[in-house]
Amino acid sequence: ASSPPPQSPDPQSAPPPLPPASPPPQGAKPLPLAISLAVGLAVRFLVPKPPEVSLQAWQLLAIFLSTIAGLVLSPLPVGAWAFLGLTTAVLTRTLSFAAAFGAFSNEVIWLIVISFFFARGFVKTGLGDRIATYFVKWLGRSTLGLSYGLTISEACIAPAMPSTTARAGGVFLPIIKSLSLSAGSRPGDPSARKLGSYLIQSQFQASGNSSALFLTAAAQNLLCLKLAEELGVKIASPWVSWFKAASLPAIVSLLATPYLLYKIFPPETKDTPDAPALAAEKLEQMGPMTKNEVVMICTMLLAVSLWVFGETLGIASVVAAMLGLSILLLLGVLEWDDCLSEKSAWDTLSWFAVLVGMAGQLTNLGIVTWMSNCVAKYLQSFSLSWPVAFIVLQASYFFIHYLFASQTGHVGALYSAFLAMHLAAGVPGVLAALALAYNTNLFGAQTHYSSGQAAVYYGAGYVDLPDVFKLGFITAMVNALIWGVVGTFWWKFLGLY
Repeated sequence: ASSPPPQSPDPQSAPPPLPPASPPPQGAKPLPLAISLAVGLAVRFLVPKPPEVSLQAWQLLAIFLSTIAGLVLSPLPVGAWAFLGLTTAVLTRTLSFAAAFGAFSNEVIWLIVISFFFARGFVKTGLGDRIATYFVKWLGRSTLGLSYGLTISEACIAPAMPSTTARAGGVFLPIIKSLSLSAGSRPGDPSARKLGSYLIQSQFQASGNSSALFLTAAAQNLLCLKLAEELGVKIASPWVSWFKAASLPAIVSLLATPYLLYKIFPPETKDTPDAPALAAEKLEQMGPMTKNEVVMICTMLLAVSLWVFGETLGIASVVAAMLGLSILLLLGVLEWDDCLSEKSAWDTLSWFAVLVGMAGQLTNLGIVTWMSNCVAKYLQSFSLSWPVAFIVLQASYFFIHYLFASQTGHVGALYSAFLAMHLAAGVPGVLAALALAYNTNLFGAQTHYSSGQAAVYYGAGYVDLPDVFKLGFITAMVNALIWGVVGTFWWKFLGLY
């Protein structure tokens, strides 16, 4: 029997066509824009100008605060908003063109930009992946051992890979995801607690101590010392001095963090007998070290050696970095297109330079001194000794970070002001400068938005938001206790106070 002919659909019963999707909004977000502008306008026109502050300085402060508000509220991408702030400063003749763009030739900012290219080299060659996989092979028989292997490997590559975010996204997250999935621990699933949640949180919380251990382990470290120098706090042999002061508290915290998380956020899987075999198999698939990996190792050893001994040899840190990048380009480890496509480097150059330039001009015009003197007088009214003032200011600097979505943005906005307050309260300069800089690394794991690496690890989908906030707070308190107690005795031994 022949089948009946197909029925044509009834036009009346067909579903109505979907309305066209509305285009995404363009330009600045209205509410964040209004609030950011209101902050600057209120300071400029509503708040009375102190008699000891010039009109130019007060106007620049208003523009600076509006720029900072925009960095927090994000009416536009960070680089675009910073450019608008710079344009406003030039347009209103608050700053000359030369003064406004002066920081674009800052050595520290270019050292930070080149550090992004080094980090790309680690990822592109697979060297970072290889180093971390070796530690998994050696220490990965238990979940706790696995965490220690990953933590120690990050500390080892940190001085030569100066971006915590790049280490997270380019090296450690792919390894953790691979290990977790092989153990049946999947993101966004109850099985996440088997292994992935613990490894993610342990690595995330430990990364701040790896970044605090070495001057060249994170971009914001270099900026901190540059801003300190502008306030007259000059640290001799910066790479060695930084490492000596950070070494004991950072290493104690690094060793304590995986165990702390193991107790307060325990994985369901305690043993990982297959991890070393998986790592060995992965190393076999990688094959012997490539020429590019060997070049990368030799170049970074050269760069780190020059960072350590550069002052003795008369070679600036940025020149050592330029030499390293030149070698990588000459030997083809990096292509110029790799550098051009590293958007985060060029974005950082644009907005970092704006913040550093404005902060420097605020210092030159006397605003920072005026603010620090006001705070110092307020603290003196409570008759606080400098150690108590030190604790109050450090705690304030730490908790204010809940309002920031960037460690470097926080440094650009507040480091100079807080350092000036420390100095006005009688805190020894080198101690204040280094402690604020170490603090900057430790608050990078407070929340899911507190740093670039926070977004990377939270985005993996293994940890629920309430756990991120809870564990971030508990670990921060333990870190503060370790750095406070161990640091007090260690820094006294080193003669910082």
